[in-house]
Amino acid sequence: MNERLVSYGPKIDLAIDTWVKLARAFAAVDKKSIKNIRQYKLTQPQFSVIEALGHLGSMKVGELCKKMLVSGGNMTLVLDNLEKNKYIERIHSKEDRRAIQIKLTKDGTKLFEEIFSHHAKYLSELIGVLSENEQKQLGSLLKKLV
Repeated sequence: MNERLVSYGPKIDLAIDTWVKLARAFAAVDKKSIKNIRQYKLTQPQFSVIEALGHLGSMKVGELCKKMLVSGGNMTLVLDNLEKNKYIERIHSKEDRRAIQIKLTKDGTKLFEEIFSHHAKYLSELIGVLSENEQKQLGSLLKKLV
């Protein structure tokens, strides 16, 4: 491994090294996860919408954006494509026409039931290089960062 050309002191260097390892680990797992999702002919954001609605039930667009940490602009395109494929439907509120509830259709629910358990098993295998204890420990450590 290359020696660092510039040092910011042991504490900062350690923080930078930790961040780089965290970013690389996330990128590697995320890349494999996205590749697995693509076999279902979905993008990662589309899969995330189906997963959120499948586990949590119908919700407003704003709630969905918060759950997925995305902007409304990108969400509109994701929802348009899912609606075009008949996986979700938009339900306009009678009280507030600006409020739109998103729910899975029968086809969307069927897709969720077919693919999520397979993807969850795949993620379990990816993360399975860590023992259960290590997974719990990592989860606790990551929570401290948020």
